[in-house]
Amino acid sequence: MRKSVLRVFLAGITLASFHLMAAEPRQMPSDQEKARTVSIFHQPVVMLQAKFGLSTPEERVLRIRNTLRALTEEDMRHPVQILAVERYGQHGRLFVINGKPLMLLAESDLDEGDDLTLDQAALRVMARFDAQRTSMIEQYSSSYLTKATLKVLAGTAVLIMLYYAAFKSWAWVKAYFTARILLKKGWIPYRWRSLLGAIEVHLYALLMILLSIVAFYIWLSWLFRLYPWTRIWGESLGEWSVDVVQKIALSIVSAFPGLMIVAIIFLITAFILKLLKILLRRVETRKLHVPGMHPETVSATRKLISVMIWLFALSAAYPFMPGANSLAFKGVSVFFGLMLTLGSAGVMNHAMSGLVLIYSRALRKGDVIRIGENEGLVSEIGMLATKIITRENYIVTVPNAVVVSGKITNLSAQNPGGGVNLTTSVTIGYDTPWRQVHAMLELAANRTNGIDLQQKPFVRQLSLMDWYIAYELQVRLQAGESLASVRSELHSHIQDVFNEFNVQIMSPNFVNQPEASVTVTPENWYAAPASPPDNTK
Repeated sequence: MRKSVLRVFLAGITLASFHLMAAEPRQMPSDQEKARTVSIFHQPVVMLQAKFGLSTPEERVLRIRNTLRALTEEDMRHPVQILAVERYGQHGRLFVINGKPLMLLAESDLDEGDDLTLDQAALRVMARFDAQRTSMIEQYSSSYLTKATLKVLAGTAVLIMLYYAAFKSWAWVKAYFTARILLKKGWIPYRWRSLLGAIEVHLYALLMILLSIVAFYIWLSWLFRLYPWTRIWGESLGEWSVDVVQKIALSIVSAFPGLMIVAIIFLITAFILKLLKILLRRVETRKLHVPGMHPETVSATRKLISVMIWLFALSAAYPFMPGANSLAFKGVSVFFGLMLTLGSAGVMNHAMSGLVLIYSRALRKGDVIRIGENEGLVSEIGMLATKIITRENYIVTVPNAVVVSGKITNLSAQNPGGGVNLTTSVTIGYDTPWRQVHAMLELAANRTNGIDLQQKPFVRQLSLMDWYIAYELQVRLQAGESLASVRSELHSHIQDVFNEFNVQIMSPNFVNQPEASVTVTPENWYAAPASPPDNTK
């Protein structure tokens, strides 16, 4: 007896879940009914309901599976027979093959809805047993296996040809779109190509890869079904794919109502934000006055309100999103929450400091400010940092928390739209009349380009020191003038004027009064390598 071939086949006999109810196949089984179903090669045979003693229907199914696996090839060559028996106080039908009992079908196994007698149900079960037995004997014949092998070779050749055709079509698509891109043609604007590249080629390649995977899956399932040893695998692959497609289709259909609600929520949110943008734009252009809202803070206010509205919309739409209650969705939410908790301490500190800067209106874009050692033009006030363009044309980025914690000197806050105030100081001895010093400083200011002379230069006496007096000159620059360049020119004219009137500037500090004033005479103003303005080299 050749038992090895049969045992390979019988190993594929599965007594598992299937769409049955009672002794006859049904379409909508419960989990309990599936566990009581006897199936051979995923073909339903019978479902048992009766409980005999301590043996449950599920245990009876497992016992039948072990019996079937113990059958030999010689046993399978004999037809299935039915014997009328009396067991456990009720009529039953015993199925035997080659004198070996397979299973017992009792009256209590029948379903009243099937409207079948015990003999009718037994005949149907025997027909299913015989159909599987006959099919197995035929498929183990040499002629069937030879035909199956030829089919496999032909199917493999077709699969290889499909793969080759897919590769050649991808090469043609690649060459076609490469030529169209060089000619600056296509449905994607050419200026986007630097970002997207030949996206059509990549999409087509992805499509070919997906189709190749599907073709290989179909080929593998078909190959397994051809041989009796692997038929159970082929049927499992086919049922799994069908089940996956059904689940995906049902999920898509069931998700439509929720997606419609989500779309409606987001459309309403976008409409509200559009109205808000129109309102705030009027406030920003000073066409509308809203108490407590200033044009300088409109941009930040719009961002804050937009974030809050979108967060509220997302919270309202979350329950209607597909998979919102799944463990994966919850895991991702926990992950992002943990990241925000661990990493947002410093970020939130800078962000809140940025809001303090904006809403306190301590500075704004375009102001000339001094923060610590940094002086320059504010080019950007971000949520996390403030950028300053210094006189050296460097960009200095100062974290907002540092800006808020220090002293901010705004040199242009009092002249919105105009030039900034420029101050400089000198120290002059007590032997020089203070009225003369005032006049000389005003004269130096009048000679300097870029100073707004509509506002008269103003001189202050800051302090009376031990050996000299500290004077401060304040002027206002014209709009758009560079603070650093005007300050440099003003210092040059101050030196020239004081030299002209033979007045010594007492900086750096000294104690003893020199015998002669420390000044530069006019004939030495352009000592080599300097040259007068009208002298060309």
